[in-house]
Amino acid sequence: MAEHFDEQAAMQHYLVCGSEDCQKNGQFYCNDCRRPLCEQCRNEHLKSPDTKMHEIVIDIPEVILFPETNQEKGKIEPPEEVSTDMKVTEKQMDQSEQKSDVQQTLSLSPSVIKVNEYSVPGVQNACHISYKSGRFWVSDSRQNLVQTDLQGNLHQRIHTSSLFEGSHTVTQDEDLVYTDSDNNVIFKMTPDKIITEIINLKAEKYTPLSVHSSRINGDLLVGMIAWEESRLTRYSKTGKEIQNIQWDDEGKELYEYPNYITENINGDICTSDYDKNAVVVVDKSGEYRFSYEGQEDLTFFPRGICTDTLGHILVCEEDGDVYLLDQDGGFLSFVLSFQQGLRCLHGLCLDDENNLYVGQYFTKTLTVYKYLK
Repeated sequence: MAEHFDEQAAMQHYLVCGSEDCQKNGQFYCNDCRRPLCEQCRNEHLKSPDTKMHEIVIDIPEVILFPETNQEKGKIEPPEEVSTDMKVTEKQMDQSEQKSDVQQTLSLSPSVIKVNEYSVPGVQNACHISYKSGRFWVSDSRQNLVQTDLQGNLHQRIHTSSLFEGSHTVTQDEDLVYTDSDNNVIFKMTPDKIITEIINLKAEKYTPLSVHSSRINGDLLVGMIAWEESRLTRYSKTGKEIQNIQWDDEGKELYEYPNYITENINGDICTSDYDKNAVVVVDKSGEYRFSYEGQEDLTFFPRGICTDTLGHILVCEEDGDVYLLDQDGGFLSFVLSFQQGLRCLHGLCLDDENNLYVGQYFTKTLTVYKYLK
């Protein structure tokens, strides 16, 4: 019977609860036990004295096992194979053995497929991309912030003061949160276009650069700078300050210019710091974990950053490369490189089907790639 239900789950593209004798939809995931949980088993998990302190990740994205390219209106380019080398290393093989059931439904593809291209209306270039429910918010270097869909239709347009940073994010409630660096505040706009100020940094004299809405608990992670110092601050989704992250255990500053932020599936906060030429990663409590400073003999000017459902860290670099790192900062491969003709990369984003959207400074076209299978 269990085999029947597993097969049915695969056909319907959902995750089966990892508890014994339970075949319900595993819509939650325990990072400590490394297994998916249904809602009932999650509640029992959190009540048990042995597991009540475990970290439960909510709202795991649906995993599409056999994606097909939908050649509908507005999609310009047919799929084509990109020759980036994605050979599996021994390190990746070791890691794959440790992945949970939810993670094993996807794996790195031996090659990267260019799925499509979209021209974004209302912007000059694509410096940052936020995605939610089939729509994108894209900002450029001319202080434009627009919402568009996969057919290239322009839905909304806002004038902001941000430039080359990860200055906006979309919450689980589909609110747009964006920075105003000229006035040192952060705004929230609801789907019905009501705009409110939720964070004010004027008294602290900090300028917000980047913002990310946590998929785990809805917290807002904000990268900011002041005179000769920088920090990352965690706020509740209503704007209440929760945590400041600024120094490592030795009292050294973690950040110089935290211009893009994301969060990994284990709660790690991953920051692209342009001035440090590094990706800086701390855990959910703010403890320093590691920094990635690029590959030997290659310049590293990191920009857009995101993470996938396997815990990989993806970061794009100005020279035209997209780096793939493991959860502990180990280099796995180049997903894309300047050899594919990409230049001055800035924006990086994943959608619900693990398609990778790449934005460049010299064009307003978003290029879409598939690197997982």
